[in-house]
Amino acid sequence: MAQEVRGNLAIEDRGAVLVARIDGGPLGLFGNDIAEQLDALVDRADSDPAVQAVVFTGTHPERFVSHAEVRWLQEGGATVPSVGVRGASVLARTARGVNRAGGMKPALGRTPLWPAVQLERVHQTFLKMNRSGVVFIAALNGSALGLGAEFCWANDLRVMADGYFVIGQPEVLLGIMPGGGGSQRLPRLVGNHQALLAILSGEPFTPARALEIGAVDDVVAPDQVLDRAIELAERLGSRPKPSRAAIKRSVYFGGSASLEEGLHIERSEFLATALSDIGQELMLDYMANTEASGELPLYQPGVYEQVLETGTTRGAGAKGAVA
Repeated sequence: MAQEVRGNLAIEDRGAVLVARIDGGPLGLFGNDIAEQLDALVDRADSDPAVQAVVFTGTHPERFVSHAEVRWLQEGGATVPSVGVRGASVLARTARGVNRAGGMKPALGRTPLWPAVQLERVHQTFLKMNRSGVVFIAALNGSALGLGAEFCWANDLRVMADGYFVIGQPEVLLGIMPGGGGSQRLPRLVGNHQALLAILSGEPFTPARALEIGAVDDVVAPDQVLDRAIELAERLGSRPKPSRAAIKRSVYFGGSASLEEGLHIERSEFLATALSDIGQELMLDYMANTEASGELPLYQPGVYEQVLETGTTRGAGAKGAVA
């Protein structure tokens, strides 16, 4: 029997940006070790006010993350009898409750429920990334399939290396379907029909095609992928962290709700930021600078460009002369 892959996340601290190198062993697989370390990293980054962004890249020379460790999936499924969609739904809901309770691995590690708990934990980790004020960026140094692609979809931005690489969901070719969020996140990125065709066929996207349809945000030469991702991380990471968290929650969760519910989520997040210390400070500063200059700072020549570079309007236009 094949041995379980022991994966690792090597974290490099670059000040406000953490670079996490994903080592999934010789084949570049995503297994339980990676899942556990990823969850811990997301918690660390979210709780540390000094961390503004996390950039992920792979250690495999041609792969970001190959896909999930198939043994991890197959052995878990082999312990559970065929139950149909309704039975599987009950199993998944039970796993959610167990996962929230925490500390259950010793009791469940060899039971049919444990694989469902592990899958639920991966989903919750990805959702924590979506709720967080941290900017998460996938620097795809190579290909990503299956759970590797789903991990990319869960990031806020994706920078992909140009070349003979692919990204996509091949699960149908193994007689299964995406389980790490691919059937939900990919449609939100590229539209329902594009995603449906890709997932039904199992055909992956080339870098050029992924960029064309919005599955990735940039395609650059392989030796520029990490630098470009860090550049984006530093740029977006310069914005106030609480505001980023509110925006991400509004877009990720409000954007897929009904219009009425989405507007409620936006109102709630807006009011929280408007009443926050940083929101009050920057709005008072903006009004004071408007009064001092006689013009709105964002309409003074060159000020908007300056604000985009610094990340806030603090001090913007205070001494600027209106042309």
